[in-house]
Amino acid sequence: MKPLSLYAITAVIFLVADAIMLRLVIQPLFRKHLGDWLLDPMRFVPAGVFYLAYVAGLIWLVSWPAFLAGRPALAFINGVVLGAVAYGTYEFTNLSTLSRWSGQMVAVDLIWGALLTGTAAWAGVVTLRALG
Repeated sequence: MKPLSLYAITAVIFLVADAIMLRLVIQPLFRKHLGDWLLDPMRFVPAGVFYLAYVAGLIWLVSWPAFLAGRPALAFINGVVLGAVAYGTYEFTNLSTLSRWSGQMVAVDLIWGALLTGTAAWAGVVTLRALG
């Protein structure tokens, strides 16, 4: 039951924080560089599949082991690493293959993805520990 609770807590934290950042920073930045390449409205099913799978991977690889070890800081550190790898894969692949992709997009989204992943993992572990 605790792994499912950790998943739910982490998913809410991740989704709320990412929705705010996407609306305020990422979407305007990507619109500036990509313009008519962006879908309006976006496809929510593929985005949902990503979020469900990504948070599951985050729990499996980072949060649950940190929770069992009683080390929330480890969740943050390993979450930052996982986020940098995942978001970096997306960003650097696009930078190497798409003419409109920019270094500014790479830097902003890579840093955000790493910090978001680490923070969501840490906050999920801390919250679950606090709930008992």
